[in-house]
Amino acid sequence: MRPIRPGDRGPAVAEIRTVLTGLELLPTGRGGEEFDAETERAVRAFQQSRGLSVDGRVGAETWRALDAARWRFGARSLYHAVPEPLIGEDVRSLQERLLEMGYDVGRADAIYGIRTSRAVAQFQREMGLKPDGTCGPHTVNALRRLGRKVVGGRPQWLREADAIRQAGPTLVGRTVVIDPGHGGTDPGVVVPDGPLRWTEADLVHDLASRLEGRLAAAGVRVQLTRGPSPRTCLPDADRAQLANSLGADVFISLHTDGHANPAADGVATYHYGTDNGVTSATGERLAGLVQREIVARTGLRDCRTHAKAWDLLRLTRMPAVRVEVGYLTSPADRGRLVDPRFRDRLVEAIVAAVQRMYYPIERDVPTGSIDVSELRAVVAAGTVVD
Repeated sequence: MRPIRPGDRGPAVAEIRTVLTGLELLPTGRGGEEFDAETERAVRAFQQSRGLSVDGRVGAETWRALDAARWRFGARSLYHAVPEPLIGEDVRSLQERLLEMGYDVGRADAIYGIRTSRAVAQFQREMGLKPDGTCGPHTVNALRRLGRKVVGGRPQWLREADAIRQAGPTLVGRTVVIDPGHGGTDPGVVVPDGPLRWTEADLVHDLASRLEGRLAAAGVRVQLTRGPSPRTCLPDADRAQLANSLGADVFISLHTDGHANPAADGVATYHYGTDNGVTSATGERLAGLVQREIVARTGLRDCRTHAKAWDLLRLTRMPAVRVEVGYLTSPADRGRLVDPRFRDRLVEAIVAAVQRMYYPIERDVPTGSIDVSELRAVVAAGTVVD
């Protein structure tokens, strides 16, 4: 869909204003069909609270989030529907509540899937309710009466950390999906530079190809979400679904950033997280490792890590990060990014971060200390060793 933006008018704008009013982001009694400055401020506030990109426009992702936000927990019965699952803010609230109590729903993705249904049924059995996996009034009341069941650490962190620990430290046999952002009809950030024209889509695909080669040399199975010149740009939800279908262990999305101010520069890394503290624990750890390794090995400005609820991070079932490896609109960053040797240093940083994620925390190594060239899988007598 074409983003709905300031200055637009019509029924779609009226619908957006109605939802924002229900969320108390717009004052009541001010209907209308104009996307005015007040509406833009409310949209920005909504995007900020939901971990979305804050641009004041209503694109496909913000529209889906607004549509989901209509539902408050307890306003309807929730159940596992096939093939179109129930989606809404009430589902996310339920998932976050179950996670706080120690039940395994996976990621709080606002989708009432089979994993959420099973967690509800487990809760119902323990409460003496009918274990049908449907969250109706009795289940809602039981959830509201109870406090946390798990103490001493975030339940999801404990569960994910244990899974990483049991997987062992080697990279051999892992599956990593690398996502070069944009592509096809969407070139991403485009910057003319004299007779040249640099595009985000081309640069990150080259970076992804280099990363693919380095990871493959370490014994990793690697899949890219697109080739160098796809006809269309794959939606983020489809990229996440591809990673899920491959049973990937890690998902890495590569982008460059852009800004009207050419002084904006630096690297930032994003992981899944919501405004109330629910996060992908392993994704958060991987984001921190990627960010620190890149800053240490390249000297790019540290723009830190951030929690976001973008589809790309919310819908993936494995540790997932999105890395903005510099500002293509910054002359300083661009001068580095167009240098193949610099892109090799970026690749080394990301590979080192992935390796460190699989090290037990007590055996972690200092940032910048891993020699990536030594991470190679050797085939000998039919056996793969690291």
